[in-house]
This record gives sequence, structure tokens and C-alpha cells, in this order.
Amino acid sequence: MRNSRGSWEAARLYSGQRVGVFVDVQNLYYSARALYNSKVNFKEILKEAVRGRSLIRAIAYVIRAGIEEEQSFFDVLQSMGYEVKAKDLQVFPGGHKKGDWDIGIAMDAIELAPKLDVVVLVSGDGDFTPLVEHLRRALGCRVEVMAFGRSCSSKLIQAADEFIDLDHSPERFLLGKP
Repeated sequence: MRNSRGSWEAARLYSGQRVGVFVDVQNLYYSARALYNSKVNFKEILKEAVRGRSLIRAIAYVIRAGIEEEQSFFDVLQSMGYEVKAKDLQVFPGGHKKGDWDIGIAMDAIELAPKLDVVVLVSGDGDFTPLVEHLRRALGCRVEVMAFGRSCSSKLIQAADEFIDLDHSPERFLLGKP
């Protein structure tokens, strides 16, 4: 398995490791749509993130946009084992829209870090690079990043202890044929 430093090594996985999974749903959704015109298999994402270790929390961060099918999607995420945190899409005068969870994900990861050995961040957003560095340096957590490599920040990849590139197995991590 390739770590973020580019070297090949056996993954440092232990069944007793306490894992927290933090999923930036919007980031994955738009990456899968842009790269593969497909949807994400969040069940397989969680399975890969945990890899036989002890799951403490899995949180999926979503944006409510007032779309009819979204509540059923949120319910499916919950049935898979995710705690779903939702916030409303902000619409500004002039039509500009904003919806992100960057600060919320960072706060939750920092607050939960003392109870975790491993933080798995499922996002390719380079804005999380300082968070990854802080979790590793100040809080002593192993940090793994999962994302589609073609749309992931290279700085985020370099900051992580391990990068899991979803582009290597799109048939596993996407619904339908990629």
C-alpha cells in the first residue's frame, strides 16, 4: 500500500485501532459525477475506511437543498451506520449558493481525536490540509485520506499518513458501471 510519502509499505492496521470516519458527502458526490458520471457507493467507502478495525463514529456531512429524494438518501446513509449531520444550503441575494461543512468537520475531528487512534477523512478538499497536519502533529492521530486521486489536492495527499485512491477501484466505490 502506498503511503502519502510515495513509498510502499504494509499498512499499519491493527484490529484494536479506534477509528473515526468523517465523510464530506458533497465533495465525493461532485467528484464522482465529474469524473465518472456516477454515484458513490457509501457502504463500500465505510467498509474500506474501517478495514476490520474498531469503528467509534462514522459521520456523513450533507447539505439539504430541498430536493425531494434527499431525505431517503439521508436515511440510507443512516442505515449503513453513518451518523448524518445536515445543514441547509445557503442562497444569497443574486442567486449565489454555498453549502459546505469544512469548519464542522474540522471541529468534530479535533473534538473526537482524543478518543481515536485513526482519523479517516473522506474528502479531496485541500482546505483540510491544516486539519490533517494538526491531527497528526498535535493530537497524535494517524490520518488516512480517502478520495478520488484525480480530483484530490496534492497537498492533502502529502499531509496524510496514508492516501487511499478511490480511482484505483472505481467499480467498487461507485454505483453502477463507471
